[in-house]
Amino acid sequence: MRPKGLLAATLLTGVALIATTLTTMTAGAAPAPHHRSPKISGLREPVRILRDTWGVPHIYAKNTEDLFLAQGYAVAQDRLFQIDLWRRRGLGRLSEVLGEKYVKQDRAARLFLYRGDMDEEWASYGPETKMAATRFTEGINAYIDVIKDDPDALPKEFRDLGYTPAKWKPEDVVRIRSHALANNFYHEVSRSYMSCWADPDAHKFQQKLEAGKSAKVPEGFEPCALPHQDDPLDFLETYVLGTQPVTINEDGEVGLLGMKPGSSEGSNSWAIAPERTSTGRPILAGDPHRAMSAPSLRYITHLSAPGLDVIGAGEPALPGVSMGHNGKIAFGLTIFTIDQEDLYVYELDPDDPTRYRYGDGWEKMRTEEEKVEVKGAESHEAELRFTRHGPVIFTDTDRNLAYAVRSVWLEPGTSPYYRSMRLMRAQNFAEFQEGMRGWGTPPLNFTYADTDGNIGWQPGGLTPKRVGYDGLMPVPGDGRYEWDGFVDPGNLPSVYNPKSGFFATANEFNISDEQAAVYGYEWQPPYRHERISEVLSANRCSSLEDSMALQNDQVSIPARRIAALLRGLESDDPQTAAALKLLRSWDGTVGEDSPQAALFEPWFMRHLGPAVVAEAVSEQMAEIIVFADSGATMIDLLQDPEPWFGADGEAVRDRILLSSLKSAYADVSDRLGSDTSTWKWGDIQQTTFTNPTGEHLGPFPRGGSPHTVNASNYNWETFEQTSGASFKMVLDVGNWDASRAINAPGQSGDPSSPHYADLLPAWRKGEYFPLLYSRDAVERNTASTTHLRP
Repeated sequence: MRPKGLLAATLLTGVALIATTLTTMTAGAAPAPHHRSPKISGLREPVRILRDTWGVPHIYAKNTEDLFLAQGYAVAQDRLFQIDLWRRRGLGRLSEVLGEKYVKQDRAARLFLYRGDMDEEWASYGPETKMAATRFTEGINAYIDVIKDDPDALPKEFRDLGYTPAKWKPEDVVRIRSHALANNFYHEVSRSYMSCWADPDAHKFQQKLEAGKSAKVPEGFEPCALPHQDDPLDFLETYVLGTQPVTINEDGEVGLLGMKPGSSEGSNSWAIAPERTSTGRPILAGDPHRAMSAPSLRYITHLSAPGLDVIGAGEPALPGVSMGHNGKIAFGLTIFTIDQEDLYVYELDPDDPTRYRYGDGWEKMRTEEEKVEVKGAESHEAELRFTRHGPVIFTDTDRNLAYAVRSVWLEPGTSPYYRSMRLMRAQNFAEFQEGMRGWGTPPLNFTYADTDGNIGWQPGGLTPKRVGYDGLMPVPGDGRYEWDGFVDPGNLPSVYNPKSGFFATANEFNISDEQAAVYGYEWQPPYRHERISEVLSANRCSSLEDSMALQNDQVSIPARRIAALLRGLESDDPQTAAALKLLRSWDGTVGEDSPQAALFEPWFMRHLGPAVVAEAVSEQMAEIIVFADSGATMIDLLQDPEPWFGADGEAVRDRILLSSLKSAYADVSDRLGSDTSTWKWGDIQQTTFTNPTGEHLGPFPRGGSPHTVNASNYNWETFEQTSGASFKMVLDVGNWDASRAINAPGQSGDPSSPHYADLLPAWRKGEYFPLLYSRDAVERNTASTTHLRP
């Protein structure tokens, strides 16, 4: 039986988080006590940490070793519970503090750890990176030592859960790989299921393939043999548990939070040349779209020592920053959708299920036995199996098949974002490109600007050379489908000082059709990029305020195009006629207070999409496919229906538009009442910043959609926002103190800190704070100081 809403249930929503409390946190609570002048073992010279009014630590050291140690200390002050939980999740060490219910997740996480040679690993990032990780973790450990005898300084989550933070090792920073934002795996699985139920090409309604590509079933792979088609969560449980964040649920169960394809988390970034700005200097803007969490997934830091003076945001559990500026160059990022992973299927030896078919014989799996310590119970023995391609995530004993994941994650030098350590010292575009040559994961577009007035674009990411297949579906692991090394990073495209005077990236297909065969066919829809380009092209004198306004822009190009198709339509049905009247003259702005958006988004996601698929493919497929990832194929069809429906394609399309619009109008009326003048999109779409323990900020009304520059990806069943831009920056390249940023809900992860949610009101209004850089400006706006002493 084909389950209704299969991909919605498995690829988007999953099991809902059960909150332990419904407390709304607010700014202004008493801060946790900070030790203002602690003595730190291993520190060579004194360091000052100046936290400004907005909670950004500006760290001033006399050498880079002390600088990275102090960064670890500062992060621990603000985000200790967040990074401790991140480390435990990634290393598979949750059970030792949270109990037996986390054993499965611990085992799964250990499958995806880097297990290669550590000397090769460190060398792949560059000469400074091992030192940075060593000193960074020493700083975290130093703060743990400082607070160990002060229970009041321990974040409340530790006190509530009854455990204390663990000490770090330098390798903990790089061995955890499962946050690398690979993009293809879930689509391989869902495309396989659709190949069994219909044909692989039907999946383009879920994820459009670029370069005119059509999916085909690889020789030797049987899609209908893929297990648990009625409940893919059973088949994919290990992969999901090994890559999802931690939730600490009241009922003690570890839920599968859902399998959100990486494409649902994107970004925007652009660089504008000085001849197109009001300042005569470049402007660089960036806003990554990640899960909405408390605390934020980004942390802003300023690192200053002789030879290095960089400010920006990064992952709180990593030294350095991954987007920002160093006083000479500025850099922002978005996902560049290289296909970096594959699912392999193996025939097992009937006499020995630890052997799999490879070539003309059988090959033995590598097995590792590990002990999982469990709080309050006996330890568990975890048996981890690996093929030559990667960790085994499922064994189908009925069919005598095994499944393993091959990912570039597991190659040396692919710790997510860590290569940015090389970018922080670059002084020009050539040096920046050289730093990008070894970039591993996640695959990224980097926008670039410098104080000499140059702008550019350089993508990076480790790219497999696939032999005889395209990576769109699972393949047999018997040797027919292999990687022949990796693509030379020098072959990646780049742009330097484009004639247009700007360069923008928003996860769209920004390479040639020929290059797609190398890097991948699955990209996000072009609509955010089209809107950014539309606005930047029309403005020959862009200001910082213009870029901030563009980051908050909520014009949906799909909404605008589909609304235009309604202008010639009429209906005798009162509800349909009312819906047409509401949408005909709409400009496509998906604002929080918009009644048109309150109708359009539920129509697009819940009614129009399934109606199009029912007509173009089948009624059965309409119950399976959801459109949160893409919708691009559907929009193409609506604008040009004849290739799909024949000579009367426009009539068929108009019938679909009207019938689905009627059901959508009834749906929204049930939610918001019959008076359309009171409808608001923000009364349907809501944002909640959720802590892993269930405490949360919100819900709040929210505007935007997956297709607006101010992106808001949401669960199409509940309309709860799942990802968006909690961090944004707009940099005035050369007049650095004029730069602006926001990081919601706040810089701190401690609910008792005044910086836990102090930035949330500004974020909700689309406002920013000054991203100060000069020492004078920082000292004038310092709110607290920590002196670290040797």
